[in-house]
Amino acid sequence: MITRHDIQNGRLSKVLVANGFAFLSGLTAKDRSGGVKEQTADILAQIDGYLAMAGTDKTRIVVGNIWLKDISTFNEMNAAWEAWVDPKQPPARATVESRLAADNILVEIQVQALV
Repeated sequence: MITRHDIQNGRLSKVLVANGFAFLSGLTAKDRSGGVKEQTADILAQIDGYLAMAGTDKTRIVVGNIWLKDISTFNEMNAAWEAWVDPKQPPARATVESRLAADNILVEIQVQALV
């Protein structure tokens, strides 16, 4: 069984639950006026909400993928990530530099978690 939440224009589900996993779409900051640290914190707050919607939380994240517009901002992103992630239960993670969908998007994050 697949459960979809927050379907966007029939194009994608922000979170999908299947086979004991919650799959989140790549998320970008709702408020894009800040820098990488602020955008990352905005996204992580969204992740908390979507994981709760799926019946899980950040301690059950198994993998995270992070795209940065500029890899030189890695430490800024990491400052927000480290303040948020449970240090006793960190997920596997990859971070890469990538061209993102709009100039004011500095970071995008996608996670998968056990339900």
